[in-house]
Amino acid sequence: MRAGPRLRKPFERLLWLALVCLAIAFAQPSHAQTAPTEITELRLERSDEGVLLTATVRFELPSVIDDALAKGIPMFFVAEAQLLRDRWYWYDKQVASTARHMRLSYQPLTRRWRLVVSNLPIGNSGLALGQTFDTREEAISAVQRISRWRIADASEVEPDARHNVDFRFRLDVSQLPRPFQIGAVGQSDWNIAVMRNQRLNIETTR
Repeated sequence: MRAGPRLRKPFERLLWLALVCLAIAFAQPSHAQTAPTEITELRLERSDEGVLLTATVRFELPSVIDDALAKGIPMFFVAEAQLLRDRWYWYDKQVASTARHMRLSYQPLTRRWRLVVSNLPIGNSGLALGQTFDTREEAISAVQRISRWRIADASEVEPDARHNVDFRFRLDVSQLPRPFQIGAVGQSDWNIAVMRNQRLNIETTR
């Protein structure tokens, strides 16, 4: 019995990947209702280090995203925070802004999960260092939990002014392969996003 053809040329491998992406991206969405994305915890602290943010985001991955991960296609998440100072005469002034980029991937050969976190977009390089997990639940929990993330320096907080923080969390579809970006347009399964604004309290911690 003759074995099937091997993907010997780079073009053939890219074409195969594109077909896999299209098959997943345009798959029929599940009729099961997915729980909405929500922020279950958001805590702000002022310390000698600056402004520290702790948050927990709860979301469920739809089957179309789970299928993509199982085939070795990474997913990208972004947490963004802006520190704003109140201005009575105009819009609030942005005094600090930062982002936390996360790439979640599954390695079918080792059956392990890997999470890479950076303050810059990560891309698809396989050389980036990250933390590995044995189970899907552990890896997703690490994505959902942010602990004491410094979002501003102490010098950026004016002592006598009132401040608040805009916090956003989302699935970044712009970093997915092109077929996924096309298939994600208008599909609620790919809409993992949430935001909240919270006042920065005067109390400080050490």
